Amino acid sequence: MQVLLKTETRIDEGPALLDHLESVVAEVLGHYGARISLVEAYLADAPGGALAGRNGVHCTLAAHPVGNLPVVIKDQAATTWLVIHRALRKLVLALASARELQRG
Repeated sequence: MQVLLKTETRIDEGPALLDHLESVVAEVLGHYGARISLVEAYLADAPGGALAGRNGVHCTLAAHPVGNLPVVIKDQAATTWLVIHRALRKLVLALASARELQRG
């Protein structure tokens, strides 16, 4: 499973952030194995700027299941680390829901 990270200029996209993202994606979505080919993450500062604040960082995650349309979710939180974890939690639920719809 490939993991791509894109950020806007005000988000520090250092190697530690990408390493963290790859690690938590592998931990949370690893059981899907080759059924998900790609996970894309886009991190951005909240509208109006200033990363400080309750929901200052926005995250969009897209998981690309093989043979199906991408599953996309959005979340926001005070920090990049927190928003990644919250968004992944939502993505797991969205993927499970998408699988149920395909079976039904």
